[in-house]
Amino acid sequence: MSPRLNSLRNAVLLFVLLPLLLVAGATVAVGLQEFQTQMEERMQEDIELVARAIRLPVSGAMVEGDMAAVRQSLDSLFQIDEVFGVYVYDSQGDTVATSGPPSPSLRHRGQAQAISEAGTLGAFDELQGREVFSFFLPLSDPAGRIVGLLQVTRDVSPFRAYVAQLRWQALLLMLTISALFLVVVLIGYQRAVGRHVARLLTAMRDIGTSRGLRAPEQGPAELRRLAVAMNGMMERREASEAELEARRAEQARLEEKLRHSEKLAAIGQLAAGVAHELGTPLGIIAGRAQRAARRLPPDAPAHKEMEGLQTELERVETIVRQLLDFARRNPLQERPLELRDLMEDLVTRVRGRRGVRAGVEFRLVGEPVTLAGDRLRLGQALENLLDNAAQAADRLVEVSWDRREDRLELVIADDGPEAGGGIDDQQAERLFEPFYTTKPTGQGTGLGLAVVQVALEDHGGHVDLDRSDSRRTRFVVTLPWSAPGAVHDGAAEGDGA
Repeated sequence: MSPRLNSLRNAVLLFVLLPLLLVAGATVAVGLQEFQTQMEERMQEDIELVARAIRLPVSGAMVEGDMAAVRQSLDSLFQIDEVFGVYVYDSQGDTVATSGPPSPSLRHRGQAQAISEAGTLGAFDELQGREVFSFFLPLSDPAGRIVGLLQVTRDVSPFRAYVAQLRWQALLLMLTISALFLVVVLIGYQRAVGRHVARLLTAMRDIGTSRGLRAPEQGPAELRRLAVAMNGMMERREASEAELEARRAEQARLEEKLRHSEKLAAIGQLAAGVAHELGTPLGIIAGRAQRAARRLPPDAPAHKEMEGLQTELERVETIVRQLLDFARRNPLQERPLELRDLMEDLVTRVRGRRGVRAGVEFRLVGEPVTLAGDRLRLGQALENLLDNAAQAADRLVEVSWDRREDRLELVIADDGPEAGGGIDDQQAERLFEPFYTTKPTGQGTGLGLAVVQVALEDHGGHVDLDRSDSRRTRFVVTLPWSAPGAVHDGAAEGDGA
C-alpha cells in the first residue's frame, strides 16, 4: 500500500469519521422509516375512526332501505379533508352509494362477502394515479346480520411525497454534514496531530545527518512522549558514539605512546653504546691535548690550535653526556626536594653559560613547595628547559609554579625571539623527538628536550608547549604532588631499607 494512502490522516478518516457518518446515516434512515410507519399507522387509525363514526347511521339506513339517508351520510363524511372517497356495498357486493371517485378495491362480489366474513380490513391501492388506503367495515342490522359493507378511502400520495422529500432532504443534509465533518476533522487533525508529526519527521531526517539536533517535544501527550523517547535514544546514541570515539582516540594515543617508547628505548640503547665506546677515547684525547697546550708557548700557533681542539672536545663531551642522560633509565632515587631551592641552583648554573644574553632577568614566582623526585634526573630536565629559555630570551625568563589538587604545574616562559609565534606547527609536532633541533647546525644536538620528556615521564609527569600567549613561549611541566609529610615519610622508609 502506498505510504500516502496508508497515512495516519487517512486512518483517522477511515476508522473514525467514516464509521461515524455511516452510523449517523443509518440512524437517520431508520428514523425516517420509523416516522413513515408510525404516520401510516396513525392515518389508518384516523380512517378507522371516521368509518366507525358513520357505521351506525349507514347501517340503519341500509336496514330501512333509505338510500337518500345513506348518500347524505356519505356526503357529510366526504367533506372531511382526510377522506378521498366513501363507498357502500350491499351484502352481495353491489355498489349502493358512493361519494368520490369509483373505488377499484372491489372488483367482484365475492370480495365483499369475503371481507364481510373476515371483519375489518385495511389495504393500500392505486386510484387514478394516486396511492390510497382503504378501510373496510361490515354493516349489520340489530340482529347482527351483515347487510352491507362500508369503504372509506384516504389519499396517501401527499404523505408519501412528503416522506420522499424528507429522504432527499436528509440525504442532502447528511452530505453537507459529512463535508463539514471532513473539513473539521482534516483541520483538527492538522492542528492537533499533523503539524507535530511533520515536525517529528523533519527532525528525524535532520537528526540522521546532523548531531546535536533534538525532536520538538510539542503536541499531544503521546507525541510528546514519543519525542522524549526519541531524544533520549539520540542522547544515548551520541553518548555511546562519543565514548567510542574517546576510546579510539585513547587507543591511538596509547599506541602512539607505545611506538614512541619503543623508539626511545631503541635510541637509548644505541646512545648508551655509542657514549660508552666514545667516552674513554675522548677522555684520552682531551688529556693529551691539555698537556700539549701547556708545553707550548702561549703565542705559538700550535697553542691556539690546541685550544680550538679542546673547545671541540668539550662540545663532543657535552654530546656524549647528553647521550648518557637520554639513555639513563635507572630506578629513580627520589628524595624530598624544595622546588625554589632547586630552581635557584639551576638558575645560578645557567646564568653564566655562553649563549645567554647579558642582562636577561630570571624571575621565580611561587609559594614554597616540597615534592618527591630524583634530584639528578629532575634537575637535568628542568635545567635543559631553563637553558633553552635563557638562550632564546630577550630580557626575561620567568619560572612559576602552582599546585592544582594532586598535581604540580610548573611553567618556564621566555619573551623571545618572536615569543609564542616563534615556533610553527610543524616544529611543535617534532619538538620532543630525539636529534631534532631548531638551532643552527653545530649549535644543538636535538637531545635536550628528549631528555626532558624521558625524565618527566619517569617521574609520572609530562611537558607541553603552550603557544597561546603571543608574548611568551611557555613550556608547561606537570608533576604529581604529595603532601610534605608523605614525602618525608617515604624518604625515611627508603633510608631505613
